[in-house]
Amino acid sequence: MKAAPLIKEFEKNSSFDQVLVHTGQHYDKQMSECFFDDLGLPEPDIYLGVGSGTHGVQTGNIMIEFEKVCFSEKPDLILVVGDVNSTIACAIVASKLFIPVGHVEAGLRSFDRTMPEEINRILTDQISDYLFTTCRDADRNLIEEGICAEKIHFVGNVMIDTLLSNIEKSNKSNILEKLKLKEKNKIRKYALLTLHRPSNVDKEKVLLGILKAFKRISRELPVIFPAHPRTIKQIRKFKLEEMMSYCENISHCELNFIGQDILAVPPLAYHDFQCLMSHAKIVLTDSGGIQEETTILQVPCLTIRDNTERPVTITEGTNIMVGSDPDKIVDTALKVLRDGIIRKKIPEYWDGKAAERIVEILKSK
Repeated sequence: MKAAPLIKEFEKNSSFDQVLVHTGQHYDKQMSECFFDDLGLPEPDIYLGVGSGTHGVQTGNIMIEFEKVCFSEKPDLILVVGDVNSTIACAIVASKLFIPVGHVEAGLRSFDRTMPEEINRILTDQISDYLFTTCRDADRNLIEEGICAEKIHFVGNVMIDTLLSNIEKSNKSNILEKLKLKEKNKIRKYALLTLHRPSNVDKEKVLLGILKAFKRISRELPVIFPAHPRTIKQIRKFKLEEMMSYCENISHCELNFIGQDILAVPPLAYHDFQCLMSHAKIVLTDSGGIQEETTILQVPCLTIRDNTERPVTITEGTNIMVGSDPDKIVDTALKVLRDGIIRKKIPEYWDGKAAERIVEILKSK
């Protein structure tokens, strides 16, 4: 989602020849391939196929394979996005080969170094030559870490570029009909849930408490749960399957609208998920990107974390931090469902033109 607007903007500009490298860190068909199809992206020029593994194994394998790409392609610039292992691995390789690095989504900080993504963010920013930020507080974070102001460029949010350019297609999704959430042009009330962070799903007591909170919320309205494969694996490991219904075939799901139903489904394609999110009464998540997207869609978002690297979604958006305490999750959700939220403003430069600004900056260098 972050690469898509950049790829399309580079395609329009004859000043650049781009090579798209897919590391294979996200290799599940539903978590990767369908996004290429939905977003109209070209096939990757190079696929490294690194797959899963521990952080050290995965990062190391990406570095080994990506170094070969750098030797063969001899790029003038490496552009990395986000905060995953692929981001830091490719940035390190490029930096050691004296290839300039541009980091898209630089400067975001949760100030929680137990998060692997936080380490990836900090280290990538320290070795990048172009730091493209989504918000003003990211600029301040970088300055406070001693990064030269001339390297920092406030451009806006490429995730929002993708969201805004796909709204029409997302609105045409038939996912609401498939899940029996829409009949005769009337949309039923429902909540949308995503959950995948290790801090929430790797400890049985924590995961059980969170699921009990969602179960309580489901008495008010059904909870739709597009489930990350790793989360389903942990739910099965801890034998918590009875906390929800699981439907492998969305077209044959039976949703209980009387209440007490969490419906887990496989990961969804981009347009299907955006459609579900835009019509939800409330979104429950531990994802960073969803905090941003709900802010644009003006949908209430409860973040199941104790911190966020995207505080602008709280100060200017629709995001509320609730942590993993079951009582706080339930109390806040019920209050939001009853009273709604104060809809604030759209953050500066979240206007669908971030990729355009990035390309213009690179053209001028």
